[in-house]
Amino acid sequence: MNKTLFLIVILFMSFWDLKAEQIKSSDLMEGDIIFHESNSEQAKAIKAATKSRYTHVGIIFKYGNDYKVLEAIEPVRITPLSTFIKRGRKNHYVIKRLKDREKVLTNSKIQEMKQYGDSLLGRHYDIYFGWQDDRIYCTELIWKLYDKFTGKKLGDLKTLKDFDLSSSKVQYLMKKRYGNNIPYSEPVISPVDMFNSAELVTIISYN
Repeated sequence: MNKTLFLIVILFMSFWDLKAEQIKSSDLMEGDIIFHESNSEQAKAIKAATKSRYTHVGIIFKYGNDYKVLEAIEPVRITPLSTFIKRGRKNHYVIKRLKDREKVLTNSKIQEMKQYGDSLLGRHYDIYFGWQDDRIYCTELIWKLYDKFTGKKLGDLKTLKDFDLSSSKVQYLMKKRYGNNIPYSEPVISPVDMFNSAELVTIISYN
């Protein structure tokens, strides 16, 4: 690689990191919720079924001196904030906060939520979107955290049959996972229903 090309690559990488790490720590608070648009096969089906670009979500807590994202992927893990953002499509993300956070999320509540989140680390991702606790998916993790420790319900629960299941992407994924036993009445919390929750306010939106 010649010197000019090397400099171009370095500049591009620096610009990429700048976009991913633009958030100031002073802008964040524990319990904030970050949404982005994923690039997976599942994300395409979710977008078709929910009519929303948002397909994945995590909750922000402080671990040591850094804000990181507790998220339910495979498996449940704690992810650096910049890594979470870079995984999303075109680095787009939105961060939302409980509208009455100061009254609800006391330090003790935050610690309880983090401890419960720690107990879920390593738990498998639920590709079937079931409501049981043996496996868990992204919005289910956050919805249950808030419901369990604050009583706040971040979005209305729906069932599979409430979504648009007509897309070939959706039908293919459901057939692949459920066969002929599709649980149409299973409670589901989708990223868009959480995104649109009246309990949340947007604090940061990038791109």
